[in-house]
Amino acid sequence: MSQRTDRLDSQIRQELMSLLQREMKDPRVGFATITRVETARDLGSAKVWVSVLGTPEEQKTAMGALTDAAPWLRRQLGARLTVRHIPQLVIHHDNSIEAGDRVLRLLRELEEERPHES
Repeated sequence: MSQRTDRLDSQIRQELMSLLQREMKDPRVGFATITRVETARDLGSAKVWVSVLGTPEEQKTAMGALTDAAPWLRRQLGARLTVRHIPQLVIHHDNSIEAGDRVLRLLRELEEERPHES
């Protein structure tokens, strides 16, 4: 069962990214990236983690737009995937990219402050 859900997660992620990049016309979404999809064992729901670039307000707006668009996205997945039942999409904000960027910035700052050895 886990191989099946892993494969479905990958397909859902790819199709959602394609939909965001090519077909979704909502300007509120901005620069959103699907970072991970995790389908429940019963295939009834799928958690979709999204990373959004921008200010906290832009991120909140984009997440709201994606949550509002979840039924449309699910219908589009239904037309693209060859599974009998398309899971409900539950959109979550993923801040791991931002956290990683913050860590890299802090490491750079530490390197710059460190006295250089001759």
